[in-house]
Amino acid sequence: MSLPNSQPRRLPLRRLPATRWSRQSPTWGEASPALIGAAVKRALARPSGNWYVFAASAEVRPDRPFGRMVAGTEIVAWRDGEGRLHAAPGACPHLGAPLCRGAVDSGRLVCRWHGLALGPDGFPGWEPYPAYDDGTLAWVRLDRAGGEEPLPRPVLPERPAPATTLTAVESLAGRCEPEDVVANRLDPWHGSWFHPYSFVGLRVTETASGSGPDPDRMVAEVAFKVAGRWGVPVRAAFSCPEPRTVAMHIIEGEGEGSVVETHATPLGVRDGVPSTAVIEAIVASSERPGFALAARAAPVVRPLMRAAARRLWRDDLSYAERRYALRTSGRWPG
Repeated sequence: MSLPNSQPRRLPLRRLPATRWSRQSPTWGEASPALIGAAVKRALARPSGNWYVFAASAEVRPDRPFGRMVAGTEIVAWRDGEGRLHAAPGACPHLGAPLCRGAVDSGRLVCRWHGLALGPDGFPGWEPYPAYDDGTLAWVRLDRAGGEEPLPRPVLPERPAPATTLTAVESLAGRCEPEDVVANRLDPWHGSWFHPYSFVGLRVTETASGSGPDPDRMVAEVAFKVAGRWGVPVRAAFSCPEPRTVAMHIIEGEGEGSVVETHATPLGVRDGVPSTAVIEAIVASSERPGFALAARAAPVVRPLMRAAARRLWRDDLSYAERRYALRTSGRWPG
């Protein structure tokens, strides 16, 4: 599949070749286990500064606390009177009540059990964690869990200017480790085979070599299906800014400059099996005049964007969970 030399105002839809799923070109020969494994290894070696995505920014509201397990650590997040994000241990230092079930009053957490009010200044035995809101996602820094040299802020992928974007965030969880999610995203060859309802004619044109200015970059040409045999062809680049994030940037075609960020956050271990949250942020951008209308219709468009991401990740989590099961039992062929 080659990308048309289209102008921004031309209709982006293209009629796709009529190819039966079983007759498309096999990709197993290109999807080298060694190549994918090396890309995963390089990604995992990158520094994170102990930062973890734990929610969409919009999920942490000013009127209530938000709770989540991150890397086996119970956290609570809230916003103060000026909307600033804060995060801290999720158990009340008095008798261990779940602070996520408390309340927020005047920018402070109020424990529902006995009324202890807690703020960003801390309390004996209760010290808040560094938190960061990038406008789309909420992050927390857990130095004890991460064990790395701390960084003052998360390592973020490049995004288009916020004034020209439409964002949506979807979260799911699977029984695997973050590296299994990263490995799934660093195997773009499975796209047309595993997700025929979304992708057609995927072809990887550039693979990660471990050298050069961006040693993790992979580039693929693919058409996103819209309806029937109609789709939108693009060229996308995959890269890893930090060990638990894979970013897919649209570098040519409709939506150039848009990015899909896949963040893999360890939650904890239950019954001996780890659980990982996939928190995917779609940051869409376009120069088309109609995109401004879509942005204004965000309350309608966002659920559709989230539904598409959820459908893909229901499949991809089965890939990640299968990889984890084989890898931890010594049966992984890679």
